[in-house]
Amino acid sequence: MRILDDSQLLRYSRHILLDEIGIEGQQKLLAARVLVVGAGGLGSPAALYLAASGVGHLTIVDDDAVDLTNLQRQIAHTTARVGQPKALSAQEAIAAVNPDVQVTALIERAGEARLAELVAAADVVLDCTDNFQTRHAINRACVAARVPLVSGAVIRFDGQVSVFDPRTGTLPCYSCLFPQDQAFEDVACSTMGVFAPLVGVVGAMQAAEALKIVMGIGETLAGRLLMLDGLRMEWTSIGVARDASCPACSR
Repeated sequence: MRILDDSQLLRYSRHILLDEIGIEGQQKLLAARVLVVGAGGLGSPAALYLAASGVGHLTIVDDDAVDLTNLQRQIAHTTARVGQPKALSAQEAIAAVNPDVQVTALIERAGEARLAELVAAADVVLDCTDNFQTRHAINRACVAARVPLVSGAVIRFDGQVSVFDPRTGTLPCYSCLFPQDQAFEDVACSTMGVFAPLVGVVGAMQAAEALKIVMGIGETLAGRLLMLDGLRMEWTSIGVARDASCPACSR
């Protein structure tokens, strides 16, 4: 396992002071490979916290470019980088936070085969996208590769986050909660709006769950859906059961 140098011992000292993490946990983070699909409202805070925490390698996938309307909530991007691919903008932001993190920036909309390749190379995947088709494709790739998936979503004043961990074979996947054959309407921020701080809250929670998974500490949100009503600032946690007939994970 990678030995921390003096600079790293200082940079990550507040992690190392935590008994649950210590040097061993920080070493696990430095050795980790995390895939973040989407570099927008959720992907921005998630990627920045993963980088600040010392995740060794981040792969950022996004085919979109920074737009002026993004800057209200997508904190990895700046006015100066409007028009730049989001993946490259996020890479630049991460380098400013922690230049030791290796970042692979992919300017593409990954299809099924490409997702299968990317997910298989990751220790954990963060779904920071905004449409059900892509979410289900990521879920199928994670189930096939037995890689934990951290999923988040925000629209208007409502947010949600959960973990789908296929490693045990007993926990639900994303499709158990949101079946592929049901018609869900994709709701865009451009038409419905989104309260800016909520993507920061949910994105940061996605990062926290991913870090816990990598280090093997605490209890994750696997088997639970955590929902946030931002207007009342109330959290609701509901249990999610595995669907024995789920076409994604019951094979």
